[in-house]
Amino acid sequence: MSHRLLIASASFLVLSGCAYFQFDTEAETRLDPAPAAMGEPGPAPDNVVDALAPYYAQLDVAHPRAPATRPEPSLDSVLTRIAFGSCHRPDRDMAILDVIVDEEPDIFIYGGDNVYGDVWSWNADLPELRDAYQQLADSPEFGRLRAATPMLAIWDDPYKGFAETLFLDFWGADEDDVRRSRPGIYDSRIYGPDGQRTQIILLDTRYFRSDLTQTPERGAAGMERYIPSQADDQDMLGDAQWAWLEEQFRQPADLRLLVSTIQVHADGHGWEAWRTLPRERQRLYDLIDSTDAEGVILVSGDRHSSGLYVRDDVIDYPLYEITSSSLNMSFADENNEAGPHRIGEMYAPVNYGVVGVDWEQGVVSLEIKDGEGQTVRDVTVSLSALTVE
Repeated sequence: MSHRLLIASASFLVLSGCAYFQFDTEAETRLDPAPAAMGEPGPAPDNVVDALAPYYAQLDVAHPRAPATRPEPSLDSVLTRIAFGSCHRPDRDMAILDVIVDEEPDIFIYGGDNVYGDVWSWNADLPELRDAYQQLADSPEFGRLRAATPMLAIWDDPYKGFAETLFLDFWGADEDDVRRSRPGIYDSRIYGPDGQRTQIILLDTRYFRSDLTQTPERGAAGMERYIPSQADDQDMLGDAQWAWLEEQFRQPADLRLLVSTIQVHADGHGWEAWRTLPRERQRLYDLIDSTDAEGVILVSGDRHSSGLYVRDDVIDYPLYEITSSSLNMSFADENNEAGPHRIGEMYAPVNYGVVGVDWEQGVVSLEIKDGEGQTVRDVTVSLSALTVE
């Protein structure tokens, strides 16, 4: 679900105070110099984010904040229950968040589309996004989940720049958080001692991503919006994030949850997914393989349906994926899309995911749970199977 703020026609103007910028939709990051009549220009910014930075620096609007939450687990905490979900709107029924509270997870991961802030007003102040965050902050169910459960969050469909500031402010990022000093909101955590160490890697699959290739047959099964492209100049994560991810894979860990807002293995649909950039997906598989990163399990969302997947042909051990979506944005009772790498059927009603770890037995359970907290799809994986031979 991709939307852009600054594309309405072949070229158009953005007026911010006394600034004048002209953008070309075929090169969204290119900036034409300001007219000389507006003063002696300095070096022209080379992208939209930098061009608008002076405007946002003086913008006086409220930045919504999420309610206070429980502190994250300490670095030596052993995680045994990690819940996650994606795709919800605070103006819909949020009862599933109370069910997650009853789950008593060690941590909850918001895996994208945490709010829907599409800026249909075309207003650079992003009023719809700010209102959506405020609605979520005011939700009693969200407040109870925040109070009971530490949270990590990643986004989907960003507008960059100011939207990143809103995201970090809402989720309570510290002022010295590294994400405030660089583009993108990718992040990672490591919890637990050697032998029980869990790494959570949160990818940013939107900020740096190249445009996806539009389908020639909109709505057709398997190619609803996008089709795969083999172009060698398309990117998913950007150079800096790829280098960072390699560093993360080289950190010692017994279990690694690689959180992607979009699905990795799924090949049965034409929505946003890693399949649309097959070279980049292969690059991801190759990076896991070349770094000998053990214990990797993929965690994803965005699909308004849930499912379990596995591939045993891409790295040295079976690579599992659990997709949970959506928390309250279900559009169907069932989803019959093709699933060559899927384990069983999809589950389309509202749901959340749970990764359970029994360190004593050395097993990981991947569970999809419905709106009542009942397990509707699950698979159990031996940690010893997620190792390089």
